[in-house]
Parts: sequence; structure tokens; C-alpha cells
Amino acid sequence: MCRSILLLAATLAAGGCGNPTQPNGGLQQRQYAFVTNGKSNSVSVVDLATFRVVRTITVGNDPTGVTASPIRNEVYVVNAGSGTVSVLSAESLQVEATLRVGSGPFSLELSPDGGTGYVPNSQSGTVSVVDLANRRITKTIVVGRSPGAARASPDGRTLVVSNRGSDSVSVIDLGTMKVLAEIAVGNQPGPIAILPDSSQAFVANAGSATVSAVDLPSRKLLAHLETGRTPSSLALKPDGGELFVTNYDSDSVSIINTFADEVTQSLRAGNNPSQAVVDTSGSFLFFTNFGSNTVSMVEINSRVVRASIEVGTHPDALALTPDGRYLLVVDSESNDLAVVDAAKQSLFTVVAVGQSPRAIAVKVFEMHANGNFSTKK
Repeated sequence: MCRSILLLAATLAAGGCGNPTQPNGGLQQRQYAFVTNGKSNSVSVVDLATFRVVRTITVGNDPTGVTASPIRNEVYVVNAGSGTVSVLSAESLQVEATLRVGSGPFSLELSPDGGTGYVPNSQSGTVSVVDLANRRITKTIVVGRSPGAARASPDGRTLVVSNRGSDSVSVIDLGTMKVLAEIAVGNQPGPIAILPDSSQAFVANAGSATVSAVDLPSRKLLAHLETGRTPSSLALKPDGGELFVTNYDSDSVSIINTFADEVTQSLRAGNNPSQAVVDTSGSFLFFTNFGSNTVSMVEINSRVVRASIEVGTHPDALALTPDGRYLLVVDSESNDLAVVDAAKQSLFTVVAVGQSPRAIAVKVFEMHANGNFSTKK
């Protein structure tokens, strides 16, 4: 085993994650994973100290995306079938508010300061702007046909929305809340990644086997980068230097050099690689293989697949615990959450959730001895 893997294991073992809920100067940290269950119309709350479901929360119809607030002890659930967003309290684990947006929403993107939510409504051709503090819709912006994904630039100035039905992206000025441009990209654009310096956006085009590079200051298309068939997700290294693209129908992962705007390498994957995530150090790439029922772990510097770990049936969405020790994998067909020990490169446990789980968000906060709460992450 290479030295970097041994260092990872030693670091994680020293930090530990067997019991992340520990008192600290009168504070008790809580770590929860929130999993949306599409066919159960619910959210399963998994305590990451015990890896047990502590609450099942009823939300709207067909919940899809879920996003944790970085500034409040709240979690936002997008209900595609109801055209609503459920606001959950991470403290009480209850629905505190339900906000009506457009038709066919699937996800909610946060502004960099966490104060505003942006919800693309696929059947309405709009984006709903949500004031999360006051829990109200402040504006509805018309974009292209069938908007599916949105990404805010790190500088907070721009929102990029992919329009699957228009083969375009809409670039919105977040100061004026107006569309600055609609830029033609590839066929059936979906996931979006934006560089840390907010200079470029990359858009995965499922229908044309490409990723489009867009210059945000000039709002111009720079290049169509050829990947494998049906690029399904984008995972950016923290420094922004490399972008990893899972190609669902090519059983591969393309690596893009974002400074040169070119595909530099293709890695072999399992069957139907679906979703990907890079750890906070930029050392390891994890991705789910939907058709192989496995998760792959790749050491980024060496490009070596260090492990292929069997999980549940049809793994899809995934997330790392805050310390990076465990990888949480949503198994959409077996209705469970697989917990992978990243240091030992093995399956740790499996947690039953609701029917057709789709997405996951992790929320961390601290509880004072007097019962008050403060946001951690």
C-alpha cells in the first residue's frame, strides 16, 4: 500500500469518527445526514455518531434535492412532485415551513453567503429566488427550457443555469437578478462546475458527450471538450486545477485540465459511473458505479484505483463525513445508505432508509449545555 494511503489511515484513525458527538467546553457536536426518499415522500435523518436513523420526516411529494445551510441550523428539501421547498430544523428535526416555487424543481443552490436559495423549475422554465431568512420567494426569473441545474459563482456575482431543453446556459447577474446572456452549449446540458476564481464555468452535456467551457466575464463559449458518453457529474479539485467527469455510458472518468481547457486522461471505471466527489485535501476521488453496485476510490496524483468497494444496489449520490473518515453512499434500489470506511477501504455498515433514496446532505452543529444551538457547518 502506498505511503499516502498509510498517512490517510493514520490521520483518520487519530482523529477518529466512531463517536463524533462529543462534549467540548460545554458544547456537544451533532452530525446528521439527511437523505431524501423519493417514493416515501420523506427524509431519513441518520445520526453520524451511531449510524442509526433517528427520525423520519414527512415532506412533500417526490423529494429530490437536499441542501444544508452553512449559517443556520436548517436543511432545505426540494419536492419535485409538489413544486415546493420544505425547510427543516436540524435541531427539532421537524418541518418549519413549506415554500411554493415553480413546477418540477429538483435542486436548490445556495448563494456563497448562505442567505439566498436558487431553485430551477424544470417545467416552468424559471428560477425561484428564495430569501431563506424570511422564508419567502422574492423573484422569479425566466430562463431557458427545462432548467435542471444551477451553480453560483464563488464571488457571489453570477448564477449559471443549465437549460436541458434549450441546449444552453443562462447567466444571471445576482446583483440585478437579470439574465445577462443565454449561451449555446452542447445537447442536454446538466451539472455545472465553476472555478474558485469565478473565471470559468464547465457544463456537462449528456446528449453530446462533451463538457462545455464558458468564460464568465465575457460570457462566451471557449470550447467543447470531448468526454465519454453521457457525462453525468462533475467533481472539481479544491484548487480548481482538475475536473473529473463521470461518463455513465462509457464506463469511464475523464480528467480535464481546467487551466488549459483540455481532456488530459481517461480512467477506466465500473459499470455506469454516476456521481463523484473529491476529498477536501484534493488527494482522493470517489465515484459510484451505478451498474456495478460498487464505489471506486482513486488516488488523484498517481491516477491509481486504490479500491473498488461493494455497496448496495444502484449506488448514486454520495458525500463524505466532515473529517473525511467515512463515505456515505445512497443506494437507490436497495433503499439504504452504505457507510464506507475510507481509511480501511471497506464497507463499514449499511443503514436502511426510505424508498428510492436520491440525495444526501450532511449538517454539523453544536448544542450548548443550556440547550441552545450554534451552527458549525
